[in-house]
Amino acid sequence: MTNSILNWENIFSQKDSFSNAEPFKFAFMEEIFDTNFYEKLYQTYPKIDDSWTEAKNMYKSQKVKFWGNPVNPVQVNEGSNPTFSKEWNELKLYAESEEFLSNFRKFSGTSVNKLKDFLFVSYKKGGFQLPHIHNVGPNTLVFLLYFSKGWEEGDAGGTYIASEPDESKIIFEPYNLDNSMAVFQDSPKAAHGVRIITKDVERKAVQIVLEEYDEENGWTGFDPHSEKAQSELPEI
Repeated sequence: MTNSILNWENIFSQKDSFSNAEPFKFAFMEEIFDTNFYEKLYQTYPKIDDSWTEAKNMYKSQKVKFWGNPVNPVQVNEGSNPTFSKEWNELKLYAESEEFLSNFRKFSGTSVNKLKDFLFVSYKKGGFQLPHIHNVGPNTLVFLLYFSKGWEEGDAGGTYIASEPDESKIIFEPYNLDNSMAVFQDSPKAAHGVRIITKDVERKAVQIVLEEYDEENGWTGFDPHSEKAQSELPEI
């Protein structure tokens, strides 16, 4: 099940871990990309500069770069974008493909059938995200794909999983952020965040969201960036 982009064997090896995780479904897997493909992605990860959007408030301090510029920047534009490298376009288009969606339906047992979100997310020294829960709907999968070499055991920066929206309740935090991925299924208990980074480093990642969608009713989960959601939840 290894193709030129993803190592599906390594991903599916964590299927039982995902299904049995408590208090909500999550998993972490390493060496998810074909090595050569990963190195090309790593080398062409967008330079973190003033073209990124700074998301800074009392809940978080991070920088993001969207794939396109739709009216709602979180619902990603379909198709390619020539401002990114060939490999990043291949990954983005693959994330829209039926093979990708079908495999993650099998992996998760959810009804996800469409790519909703594809964006670059970076944290530098001083960056953080307070623990929070989206709870947008049961057929939503959130992925964090990491592109940061040389991360050390115990270093902050990887998105942690917590049993409650409280940093003292962390139950898993990744430290290998080089060709690795975390995935969790949204739920009322899906707490996560990022501890404040104290070293002079850059945490480079891509966030992907898959969700169930139909042409008549739209997304099964509400938009966490809507005005209503922003009045109720910390920003993602």
